[in-house]
Amino acid sequence: MTTLSDDEKKATRSDFDTVVNMTATQIETWLKTDESKAVGQKDDDSNESVGHRSGEKIVRILQKKNDDLTADDYAHMRKVVGYVKRHSAQRPDHVTGSDWAYSLKNWGHDPEKK
Repeated sequence: MTTLSDDEKKATRSDFDTVVNMTATQIETWLKTDESKAVGQKDDDSNESVGHRSGEKIVRILQKKNDDLTADDYAHMRKVVGYVKRHSAQRPDHVTGSDWAYSLKNWGHDPEKK
């Protein structure tokens, strides 16, 4: 795994903080809902979606101090940034209550938040 420079770590954290507009507590609360569990692609026998699992990782990342972040954390942060940007570009006409919005919230981004 490639080691990131301090500048790359700062840029990754900044991009992550820009797209993740929910707090750890808000994400934890959201992940407990039926709506959160109902959306997303399931990739294994656990019946948990990729996005739901990502949300759990995001909560752990948000609860860490920058000095405690691992290379895996930074890799996941970059994955989150890419997902939110790609998914946001597919914004539907109707956002409220949509699977599209629910999926983004699993990734720590509430598209209706100002």
